[in-house]
Amino acid sequence: MEIKVLGTGCAKCRATVELIERVAREAGREVSVVKIEDLRRIAGYGVMSTPAVVVGEKVVHKGSVPAPDEVLGWLA
Repeated sequence: MEIKVLGTGCAKCRATVELIERVAREAGREVSVVKIEDLRRIAGYGVMSTPAVVVGEKVVHKGSVPAPDEVLGWLA
């Protein structure tokens, strides 16, 4: 499963990547987290506030670090 994290590399963006990787590891799920920092690519998803998370080419979260339960839902 591929999950994209959109953001310019801020602390919240890094925390989002770390959270997704940790939750996936704890749940025994294999994920590939792709970080997208290019502003044009981020804007292409219609995202104006980061961090944002994309699963299956659909923006599922934006503007904050997601809750662990939310990440689990994406992994289901």
